[in-house]
Formats: sequence, C-alpha cells, structure tokens
Amino acid sequence: MIGSHRFGEVLDGRYEIVAAHGKGVFSTVVRAKDLNAGIDEPEEVAIKIIRNNETMRKAGDTEVSILKKLAGQDPENKRHCVRFLSSFKYRNHLCLVFESLHMNLREVLKKFGRDIGLKLTAVRAYAKQLFIALKHLRNCGVLHSDIKPDNMLVNEAKNVLKLCDFGNAMFSGKNEITPYLVSRFYRAPEIILGLSYDHPMDMWSVGCCLYELYSGKVLFPGSTNNDMLRLHMELKGPFPKKMLKKGAFVDQHFDNDLNFHATEEDPVTKKIMKKIIANIKAKDVGSIISGSPGEDPKMLANFKDLLEKIFVLDPEKRMTVYQALAHPFITGK
Repeated sequence: MIGSHRFGEVLDGRYEIVAAHGKGVFSTVVRAKDLNAGIDEPEEVAIKIIRNNETMRKAGDTEVSILKKLAGQDPENKRHCVRFLSSFKYRNHLCLVFESLHMNLREVLKKFGRDIGLKLTAVRAYAKQLFIALKHLRNCGVLHSDIKPDNMLVNEAKNVLKLCDFGNAMFSGKNEITPYLVSRFYRAPEIILGLSYDHPMDMWSVGCCLYELYSGKVLFPGSTNNDMLRLHMELKGPFPKKMLKKGAFVDQHFDNDLNFHATEEDPVTKKIMKKIIANIKAKDVGSIISGSPGEDPKMLANFKDLLEKIFVLDPEKRMTVYQALAHPFITGK
C-alpha cells in the first residue's frame, strides 16, 4: 500500500504499479510497468504522483511545462535530463511519467564510496554529463534550483547520469529572492545574501556535488545559512564588497562596517550569540583535495583547477557551463 496506491493497481489504464520508489513531502514516486509500451518505449517507468492541493497543483503544472520544454528541445535524448514521457490525472492527482533509472548518486556514494568517494575517472565522466545537462538547461532558460547527489540518477551500468526532480525548477528571469532556495549544503552564496540569482547558482551546486563525489564528504556542511557563509569564506576569503552592498539579507550576517557576525547558540543559556569574525583568509581549493594512489597527477591538477574556477563567490565571475565543457579536466587535453 503506497498512500492510496496499491501494488498491482493500474493507473490511467496502462501503468501497473510494481514497487514504491520514494516518498517526498510533495509527491510519491512509484515504479510501474507500462502495459501498452510500444517497440521503442521503456517497459518500466517511474511515476511521480503529486499531492492533491492547490499549491502543489500549480507547482506541478510549472514542472510539466519545464519538462516538456526540456524534452522537446532534446528529441534524441542526449542531454542528460531524465526523460519525461507523459502526464495524466488520476483521482485528481497529477501524475508525471518518466523513464525509470536504477539509483541516485547519493545511494551510489553510500554503496561504493562511503567516506572515500569515487575514482577520479568516474567523477570526470559524471562531471561531463552534468555539464551537458546544465548547458541544456541554460539553452532552455531553466534553473534547476535543487542540484544535489539525490537528484542525479544513474543507469544500472552506472555509466549514464541524468539530472532529475524538476519540482523546484523555474524559468530564468526575475525570480523571487528567497534565502532558502536549493538544499542548504549546495546553496550558492548569492541566494543566502539575497542577491538576484541565475544559472551560476546551479553551477555552484554542481561544484559541491563533484567535490562530494570525489571525496565522499560534504564540502560545506553548514547547519544554518550563517554557518554556510562562514564556510564559504573560510574556503574563498571575504566576499566582494559589491555583493555585500546589494544583498537583501546581508544585514542578517554582517554589521554596517560589513564585518561578518557568526551567530552561535550559547550551549548553556541557548541564547544566540553574535561573534565578529575578521580577517578570514582564503584556502587554496587544491589543499582540500587529496589525491588517491594511482591517480593521474595531471587529471587531479585539472580537477583542482576546475573547482577553483567554479567556487568563485561572485556569480558573475564564476565559471560558465561553456567554459566548463572546454576545461582540460573534461576534454582531457
């Protein structure tokens, strides 16, 4: 029994539920067998059943329009975004049908790379596919806004990666400033500071994921937005003044002289204490990446350089997806 969906139940006259796949706050995902699959169509599909309320319905409609655009501009299915097949209504729930993939990268890391990460050659193969997906998003004017290992699926052979879960995605343009967009560990600094955001925020998230795939560890495991900013600065040094002058939420983290205030809870009184942290020195991104034995030193140096260029605090100076695809780490040149 899955919510109100039973195993063996047939949805829309053709999809027979075979397994539960995951339950989120806003939707349930089930695996199903397509009883009417044509010759070139997948027999197993994943169906996302969206919660039946006004807000979720609106969000679901946006998701469908984004998925249709992404699929429509990728007729040959080469752009590494999960394949959207169709949508239908079932008992008033909006249901989205996707190709079914084997497991997500969070599961891959747990199973094969817990605390040690994946081989650099695997990271490179995944990186290239992620950048192809990002380029497709950019060409379609779409921001994913929730890139993390959980939202990357791989096939059974683990050699093909696809970006999935476009439930938080939006069309690029003047989007609402909100400090909680994107899962916290993968949230770019411009979101936290309350600046306008665009494609560079997804690039930042991809950088966090690449580090995590290689090391097996979260790069910025902050417990709050304030904590995240501190970790960003400990890696990259102070924020450019122009970012701090424009952000809508800067005063929550910096005083009038633009000194950073770390907020910490006093362990005894539970009061929130503010502590000025000055003179934050940048680390070299390369220093946080230790090579594994038997790795190609040139490839490793290129990986460090790629991350150095992705983790630029100012989104306008951050590496673009076009630069990433031409980078020696990806091209091997």
